[in-house]
Amino acid sequence: MTRGFFITGTDTGVGKTVIAGALILIIKHMGCRVCGMKPIETGCMKSENVVQKAESRVKDTLLIPADGMFLKEIADMDDSIDVVTPIRFENPLAPFPASEIEGIPVDIEKIKKAFEDLLRKYDMAVVEGIGGLLVPLDRNYFVLDLIKHFGLPIVIVSRPGLGTINHTLLTVNYAIKEGINVAGIIMNYSQPPENTLAEKTNSRVLQQISPVPLLGIFPYLEDLQKDTIERAAVKNLNLEIIRNYLPA
Repeated sequence: MTRGFFITGTDTGVGKTVIAGALILIIKHMGCRVCGMKPIETGCMKSENVVQKAESRVKDTLLIPADGMFLKEIADMDDSIDVVTPIRFENPLAPFPASEIEGIPVDIEKIKKAFEDLLRKYDMAVVEGIGGLLVPLDRNYFVLDLIKHFGLPIVIVSRPGLGTINHTLLTVNYAIKEGINVAGIIMNYSQPPENTLAEKTNSRVLQQISPVPLLGIFPYLEDLQKDTIERAAVKNLNLEIIRNYLPA
């Protein structure tokens, strides 16, 4: 039985977080208990927290994961952010180089345990990856390997502009080659439309030649309030295909 979706991208900065939030809201709308998860986040902001330890007060530095906090709020979760985003780094890099610079190894087992804990509580999980399929989490472990372990179908988020056909098909075909179930593609306007010829034709071309369905074209949103995201998701995503992945 499918227990959710893994959201990956053709590249970084394609708007995976907003699409993950949209899918969370759609699944909630369909009556399932759903959680969000961002297993690893880099580029986290530092926050100094003064805590009482024994007889003294000391500063404890926290790393705040913006994407993880967004998904936690969208899903109305009361879980600790340490479960939603168990691995956090300050440097805005792929996890492997960030971990080397900061001297903190990526604890894959911690991620797996957090995922298992969430699925004991929720019907489904929407997991947002970091970058694309071959972003390294460790020297010999990639986002692709985490997807295989979770066993979730993937949703590929792509850009609408020039170059996206190649990037999207590379991602789709490599995932299929690796035995991953690709639920479909969502073309996302993470930036305002430029109204180029490529933007006007790319979705139609992908519908004609992609081996997996186009789940929708998600519009650029000026505000990211829950109601705004949910309205856009209901209007622009293929709800029937998404519903087919939900528990009976």
